[in-house]
Amino acid sequence: MADFSGDTHSSLSRVPVEITISVGRAHPTVAELLALKRDAILPLDRGVSDPVELYAGDRLIARGELEEVEGDPNGRLAVRLTEVVDTDGGA
Repeated sequence: MADFSGDTHSSLSRVPVEITISVGRAHPTVAELLALKRDAILPLDRGVSDPVELYAGDRLIARGELEEVEGDPNGRLAVRLTEVVDTDGGA
């Protein structure tokens, strides 16, 4: 196992990680997919109040709820974490 002590650990801890937030999945047929146009509505398998999933790469790391960032003039969204997944696999 690699030794991540000292300067190496400090350097690695500053590396940004992109988190993907999944709000749901759509399951159109090929015909429906080919017919998509602007303003089309693609139904998802989840409701507005259902939890969202947070992924680092393809690994599920947490679940949460969408919220608007308080006071943000652009109405940006944020995620309030409700569960952090055990990334050690129980080890």
